[in-house]
Amino acid sequence: MGFVSLTKNSLRFVTSTALTFFLFTLFLVSCKTVSKVNYSVPAETTLKTKIKTEKFLTGADNVLSYFKLIENKKVGIVTNQTGLITYDSIVQLPKEEGLHKESLLIRTEHIVDYLVKQKDVDLVKIYAPEHGFRGTAANGELITDGKDTKTGLPILSLYGNSKKPSPQQLEGIDVLMFDLQDVGARFYTYISHLHYIMEACAEQGIPLIILDRPNPNGGIVDGPILEPEHSSFIGMHTIPVLHGMTIGEYALMINGQGWLANGIQCELKIVPCENYKREMPYSLPVKPSPNLPNDQSINLYASLCFFEGTNVSIGRGTDMQFQVYGSPYLPNTGFSFKPEPNVGSTNPPNNGLNCYGEDLRNVEKVTRLELKWLIRAYQETLDKTKFFTSFFTKLAGNKTLQFQIQAGMPEEQIRESWVLGLEEFRIMRQKYLIY
Repeated sequence: MGFVSLTKNSLRFVTSTALTFFLFTLFLVSCKTVSKVNYSVPAETTLKTKIKTEKFLTGADNVLSYFKLIENKKVGIVTNQTGLITYDSIVQLPKEEGLHKESLLIRTEHIVDYLVKQKDVDLVKIYAPEHGFRGTAANGELITDGKDTKTGLPILSLYGNSKKPSPQQLEGIDVLMFDLQDVGARFYTYISHLHYIMEACAEQGIPLIILDRPNPNGGIVDGPILEPEHSSFIGMHTIPVLHGMTIGEYALMINGQGWLANGIQCELKIVPCENYKREMPYSLPVKPSPNLPNDQSINLYASLCFFEGTNVSIGRGTDMQFQVYGSPYLPNTGFSFKPEPNVGSTNPPNNGLNCYGEDLRNVEKVTRLELKWLIRAYQETLDKTKFFTSFFTKLAGNKTLQFQIQAGMPEEQIRESWVLGLEEFRIMRQKYLIY
């Protein structure tokens, strides 16, 4: 599969005879040693092309589909700790009885570390989103410009005083790459970063390459649609809480719906995942942000994030983030935790207080946006007048959801109020789907 704008044809297997001849040829070529990968020598990449036809690849793994677009150009990249690349490498094994032996080794490393080693790529700048380039900054913590100690490359913050790259920050860039792992929720800020990156690139005439990655919450489309008057950095577009798209598909939607300033269009190239289906389970190899430590937290994230707009903790300041909820104002039913400052949250809600609530670490995987825990907590809280904060409206994208819960409306009736908006969104979404 190449760029979505160019071709979707999959590679085919070669015959066993051709493969044998190819491997023998590769053996002869591999006696030469090069310090950097040079894609004008097709030995390693041809092997990858012919052998890995049915293996799942992320956009970043699919090097052959984007290398020519960045070759001999000044390149910038928007990425963080999730920007991992897995690729095949031919290595020489120790000699045995005078014979050379080779092995196909699967390597995983950060895309930045990979690209700086390439002979014909000039990677010059890294752009860091919320949580920073290495992904260790706490939620909401401002990120400052800096320098990557490993590569020496400058790191420019996209989560400081401005969240949109300035013309000066993009100066000297021929092409920009975008490689961030999203989790499929409207208030997860990486899609907001995507919006501003696309807008800045469109204004400066810089092409943007999106290295696509799976949505770990698959194709779940659910929740209230954001109303424009309640848009913010944690919800910029008129979409439901769970949009059921990959970040590449979402970029196509941003362009297609004319959501960039003045309706401008970003020059996009989407490098899709290979052999990926939306219903496939996908476990992230690294946590996408400090407070999403595992698959369970990612699955429950959208449902529990509403608690961020209440006096209830979702486990920030513990090692159970987005897998528990509780507060000092809920009855003690046998489960409790005490938030304390940690890497992901320097000042967690209800810091140092015993929080009573529910342990969700072992609940079955949810397949929709669940409101039952939010409704239960509201009904059981001791002082309902202090339950909601003003932040709840930003998370919900409207004022209606809070009013519905306060009025005691049953969950299924609340869900019925979303039906029309979700149907309209699904129709609009369909034309941007890649998988």
